[in-house]
Amino acid sequence: MPEHRVTVSSPPRELGSADAVYEVFADGEKFGELRVSRGGVDWWPRDAKTRGELLTWEQFAARMART
Repeated sequence: MPEHRVTVSSPPRELGSADAVYEVFADGEKFGELRVSRGGVDWWPRDAKTRGELLTWEQFAARMART
């Protein structure tokens, strides 16, 4: 199983127009980015040119409840 490392780059205030970005690394290589905004959450795979999937907070909560 790969070793994961997560770094955080978030504004030191309530989120406004800038997303909070969580960089995720697996075995020293970038795995992707989790971006958190007022509108929801989206995952950007490592080499993505466009975001993977944007979930509203309601959609995110429903997915987390299923696990």
